[in-house]
Amino acid sequence: MGEIVLGISGASGAPYAIRLAEIFAQRGIQFRIVASDAARLTLAHEADSSPEKIAEQFGGFLEDNTNIAAKSASGSAKIDAVVIIPCSGTTLGKIAAGIGDNLITRSAIVALKERRKLILVPREAPYATVHLENMAKISSWGAVIIPASPGFYTHPKTIDDMVDFIVARVLDQIGIDNEVSTRWSGEEI
Repeated sequence: MGEIVLGISGASGAPYAIRLAEIFAQRGIQFRIVASDAARLTLAHEADSSPEKIAEQFGGFLEDNTNIAAKSASGSAKIDAVVIIPCSGTTLGKIAAGIGDNLITRSAIVALKERRKLILVPREAPYATVHLENMAKISSWGAVIIPASPGFYTHPKTIDDMVDFIVARVLDQIGIDNEVSTRWSGEEI
């Protein structure tokens, strides 16, 4: 398996990114972290963390979001997937418009052109019509949109349970076998 790019934008939802990094580390999956300036603020506010702390704690390689020539944006690099979690409305809009003005958006656009797995986890509520249109557009290009909307059929007891529900869906889409969250078996009813 090649590396995975973990893009973190400034939308609320920092715990999703941190949990995904933790699982990558547990599984020995190599990953690159790219965080926007707004993500730095959100990570500090929501999780008392930073991209540097995540990289140090979980062994991810931290790239500079201003360096659009970094490995994460290379079409010839062994990158298997790009996950932007959480994905802000601004990042979503830039991708939908083909704007690769930073490493996060450039990595997403390269993923689309190379037919790599691109997974976006938008975290807005409610969605503006422009967000919905952008999600539909990007989805029609082959990306997977996983709104950060946890299910409750698993009877979550903690916030961590709700975070794991979304992270498990992301792992499924990347093709990483997991039992991070309870799965529906059809026998619950």
